[in-house]
Amino acid sequence: MYEPITYQHWAIKLAPKAVPAVATSTVLILGRIWNANGAEHSTGNAALMTVLALGAAAAGGLASAGRAGDAALAGTAFALSGGLALAGVAGYADGLSLPLLLWALATTVAYSLANRYWRTDRRESLAHDRHIAARREEHAHVERVEILRAHTQIEVAREASTYATALAEAMTTRAMLPGFDPEVLTRAGLPSGPTK
Repeated sequence: MYEPITYQHWAIKLAPKAVPAVATSTVLILGRIWNANGAEHSTGNAALMTVLALGAAAAGGLASAGRAGDAALAGTAFALSGGLALAGVAGYADGLSLPLLLWALATTVAYSLANRYWRTDRRESLAHDRHIAARREEHAHVERVEILRAHTQIEVAREASTYATALAEAMTTRAMLPGFDPEVLTRAGLPSGPTK
């Protein structure tokens, strides 16, 4: 009937929105650190990253194949493949323009994919909230009816108690009257009062 009031700081609400940019930026930074430590123009390191990226892409393709494909596993494998490709280019390239271009492209793709899931999640959340509100209204109506019924029963019981008390007082008062004979009432077919 009463909902708790919850408040989330704006930074907590916006934190999930920053995850794609943080992820791609982290890969770019690690690739550039790798570049500074000797990966620049290293064919062995480039071949390693190429094999890893192709392996992750193949795993994503296998995970999404068929009717029983796992979308979450495939998405993770494809994201890993893209991240490895970005790290490989960032580590192999000698300038910063190509890694930055790939970073911007990867961030844009990550946000476009994440936005799709965020919209689906928002739709499902709104549908759930509407369902809960409808159920709450339905139960609130039943609750209001039960509250009215309980108040009515309490009032009836209170009136019955008041009536019983008044009747007991009247019978006690009647029994104290001079010349009262309960036997006369019994012969007349009336209920007898308390005997003295």
